[in-house]
Amino acid sequence: MNRGIREFPLTSEAQSETVLPREYPLCVDMDGTLLKTDTLVESIILLLKSNAFYLLMLCVWMLKGKAFLKHELARRVVPDVAQLPFRSEFLNYLREQRAAGRKLVLVTGAHIDVAKRVADHLGLFDEVLATDGEINLTGGAKLRALNKRFGERGYDYAGNERADLIIWEHARNAILVGTSDHVLKRAQCLAHVTKVVEPRANPLRYLLSAVRPHQWVKNILLFVPLITSHQVADGRLGLMCFIGFVAFSFCASSVYIVNDLLDMESDRQHPSKRERPFASGNLSPWWGIAISPLLLGGSFGVASVLPDTFVWLLALYFVGSTAYSFTLKKRAIVDVLVLAGLYTIRIYAGSEAIGVIVSPWLLAFSGFAFLSLAFIKRGSELLILGQLGETSVHGRGYSVSDSQFVFSVGPASGYMACLVLALYVSSPDIAKLYSRPGLLWLLCPIILFWISRIWLLCSRNQMSQDPIVFALRDRTSYVVAVVAGLIMLLAK
Repeated sequence: MNRGIREFPLTSEAQSETVLPREYPLCVDMDGTLLKTDTLVESIILLLKSNAFYLLMLCVWMLKGKAFLKHELARRVVPDVAQLPFRSEFLNYLREQRAAGRKLVLVTGAHIDVAKRVADHLGLFDEVLATDGEINLTGGAKLRALNKRFGERGYDYAGNERADLIIWEHARNAILVGTSDHVLKRAQCLAHVTKVVEPRANPLRYLLSAVRPHQWVKNILLFVPLITSHQVADGRLGLMCFIGFVAFSFCASSVYIVNDLLDMESDRQHPSKRERPFASGNLSPWWGIAISPLLLGGSFGVASVLPDTFVWLLALYFVGSTAYSFTLKKRAIVDVLVLAGLYTIRIYAGSEAIGVIVSPWLLAFSGFAFLSLAFIKRGSELLILGQLGETSVHGRGYSVSDSQFVFSVGPASGYMACLVLALYVSSPDIAKLYSRPGLLWLLCPIILFWISRIWLLCSRNQMSQDPIVFALRDRTSYVVAVVAGLIMLLAK
């Protein structure tokens, strides 16, 4: 027995049959059963990724029925079937059945063009039944098609969801793939269940991963104006910053989900990103479509108690992040400039949340520093792909040959941030906030050390693709932060 496959004994009635199982065709559902994902929602995402204005057309097509919708989608986009997340254990079972001489039939609510591509890719199926431009082959329509083709109880059926209950009830045997415990219990009451393959895992842990709470640490930048204005002890202002932190965190998570949905095909070709919840198929894209708007609404709901300028900056962050997800990340140089800008917006928003004027020195320092960090993400990615023999980054505007450029401009941006810091320390403005400003000169070698170190680690391929995440796990970064904080405290 394969790992992850539970077999159930045949009833005495089934055992007395003289017809061998291989003489009954095994009819296999595709979306959610053979595949971990849903090709309908993947097609919709691909269409919107190519042109967001298709959203209006989707509404029109939906009014004409699902069969029409799927037909129009298939005319324009088809997912890359070679990269789709197949259920490996179930696929091995199908290969065993095929080797034993059993007829396999792919029967799916997906459009016939998509279904045929999947069948051709696998080379396992003898026949394909699928949705055309007129009939949406799901539920009752699928049952009628199967009974007409093979007769009542003349086939075994493998499916995954509640809509398959009506088919299992009329099939000879039921095979449940990726189902929930609730569907399993219902199926066992209605049908003869012989196998349960890859029971569905709790989606909540994958949803938590998709929300990326570890990335919320970036929103601590909203507290920077509170610290630099020496008002940390003010509880009211601290609360305002915390509310802003929550608003930006919800907004960022909403955008992360959108980004992961749009990047599913690219992520599946990446050595590490292929394990992301949507790309791997561990979390249905429908979850992302449902949760992302809720997080965005919660974000602006929380932000409504803060000044209007903060809300506008949050909206600008959302628009910029969304534009990055759809198109700007594909443009070399533009992508890192946008990332640096999105980091800097957080600092500006923090100043608006507490009503202080942000220093242009701080904005200039942040811009150069975050540009350097953005280049680290690209440099790390290029190194990994270069070692794998790739020549370009799928879905990005870079090729592996750009590594030398990235590793030149990236550190230079970090050193420019140090130069801005040095100019600030030597400016007359420093005396307004610090009684011993000379001590702040010690920050320059500290920042130079940290920037140089992370780029050195990146060149050795010892850097996470996200330098912020790396810093959270790096003891040396904590030491640098503590020493810098002490210097600022002593200089006050």
